[in-house]
Amino acid sequence: MEPKDLLSLEAYDYELPPDRIAQSPAEPRDASRLMVVHRATGRIEHRIFREIIDYLRPGDLLVFNDTRVIRARLFAVKPSGGRVELLLVRRVDPGRWWAMVRGRHIRPGMRLQLLSGGQPIDLYAEVEAEGEGPLRLLRFPTPPEGWLERVGVIPLPPYIRRPLHDPERYQTVYARVPGSVAAPTAGLHFTPELLARLRDHGVRFAFVTLHISLDTFRPIEAPDVRAHKLHREWCSLSAETASLINRTRLEGGRIIAVGTTVVRVLETAARYGLGCSPEDVCSWQVVGPFEGETDLYIYPGFEFRAVDALITNFHLPRSTLLLLVAAFMGYDRMREAYQVAIAEGYRFYSFGDAMLIL
Repeated sequence: MEPKDLLSLEAYDYELPPDRIAQSPAEPRDASRLMVVHRATGRIEHRIFREIIDYLRPGDLLVFNDTRVIRARLFAVKPSGGRVELLLVRRVDPGRWWAMVRGRHIRPGMRLQLLSGGQPIDLYAEVEAEGEGPLRLLRFPTPPEGWLERVGVIPLPPYIRRPLHDPERYQTVYARVPGSVAAPTAGLHFTPELLARLRDHGVRFAFVTLHISLDTFRPIEAPDVRAHKLHREWCSLSAETASLINRTRLEGGRIIAVGTTVVRVLETAARYGLGCSPEDVCSWQVVGPFEGETDLYIYPGFEFRAVDALITNFHLPRSTLLLLVAAFMGYDRMREAYQVAIAEGYRFYSFGDAMLIL
């Protein structure tokens, strides 16, 4: 495929047999398969995730997203008695959230009575404004953080049709900052025991936060991928983490992003955290502290400044996540890796297997 075609949406489509979509996570977490792709040579290896330690060196830095999935799916009834499903996607302030609303004729001014266990409770959501498509701005009488744990449900991606008996399996073992409506799935493969082994091996850890909204997974519809726009997501990289990242690069260690959300935080902090314009490389540092919203959209042609290696799952066709992977490993390498993964029976998407791109 000619380079000019790499900006065409059709270049990021592929056929996946339905039985390759993982419906449940591997047990234990680190028993999932691991494809290792060497960018320099194109060599592909097939391992088990817990064997990732064989590819990491003392002094390397694993960077994790410590966001925690909130119980963002709610059920309600309209004044007419019609049922409504709400999915909180982005916090505006303590009492207001943008939500995806499944129901007919949901208009500003309408009050939706919330349900728990199918029964009305003393909580409601007032529709303040309409957004694009099913998006509605909702106002709650008290901040949802105080009652979501007892009223809400963990939102699973629509392609997972089996019920999840243990909601913690859709959380990473290090999740601690509530705010996401989807899990940073590359981190689901780590167990406390594997983390301990990696630390004993001399691998260092750092944590950033990016609260994932559904826009991360929204399919691209524009024929030219450059026309797609990402909504903003809140992220944070502390001064302490920035210092550890910069020291790792100075000492010759590799900065290894655990998931595409970490890539976006690191590359945002490499452009906006150093106090210079995004086009400049204005110091020896890799990143600076950053806290705020990012809409950084990564597709082929992007110049990576902060990430040396990437751990990621296998992503949906026509998604921004797939474009990010293609930008990092090269389009041809990505196509080959996905063809091999399908042929070799790898499991795809949120509960699927992993890839280590070196």
